[in-house]
Amino acid sequence: MKPLLPPRQPASERVSRTARRLFYRRGIRAVGVEEIVAEAGVTKPSLYRSFSSKDALVANCLQTRFDRIMSWWDDLELRTPGDPLARLRTLISEVARETRSPTHRGCALTNAAVEFPEPGHPARTIAESYKGAMRARLIALVEQLPVPEPVLLADGIILLFEGARASRHTSGAQGPAASMETVANALLDAFLAASPA
Repeated sequence: MKPLLPPRQPASERVSRTARRLFYRRGIRAVGVEEIVAEAGVTKPSLYRSFSSKDALVANCLQTRFDRIMSWWDDLELRTPGDPLARLRTLISEVARETRSPTHRGCALTNAAVEFPEPGHPARTIAESYKGAMRARLIALVEQLPVPEPVLLADGIILLFEGARASRHTSGAQGPAASMETVANALLDAFLAASPA
C-alpha cells in the first residue's frame, strides 16, 4: 500500500508563503506576479481569485508577519510569567539572535515602509500599525521595571533594534549589529542602576 501524501496546501497559502519569502529576500517591487505564481506552482487566475491585486497580496503578507510577531510576543509573556526583567532580557537576546542570522535582511515591515513611502498605501499602513503596536508593548513591559523614564528606555532599545537591523544591509552580521545585545543590556543596566533606592 502506497504511503499517503500530505495534503496539498490551498493555492492561496502557497502564494502567500512564496510571496513572503521572495518579497523578504529581494524586495516587494522587485518581485512580479509571474515569478510568484511560477514558484508557487499556481496559475495567475488562482492568485487573483484569492488576492484582488498585488497590493492585496502584499498587505496579506505583511499582516501575516505582523500577526506572527504578536503571537511571538504572547509566547514570550507565557515563558516569563511575572518576571518583566527576564522578559526584556529574553526579548533583547532573541532579537539579537535573529539579527545575526545569515538570512536576516532587516525588518520586513520597515523594509516595506521604505519601499512604499506614500501615505495611505496598504503596505505603509500595516507597517506603521505594526511599529506602533511594538512600541506600545515594549513601553508597557518597561513600565513594569523600577527604572526612571521608562518611555526613554523603551525608545532607546527600539533605536538599537532598528539600527542593528538596518546596519545588516551594509555591514553584515559582524558589523555594528553584532554589538546590539551587549549595548542594549548595558543601556538597561544603566537605567536599573539609576533607579531611586
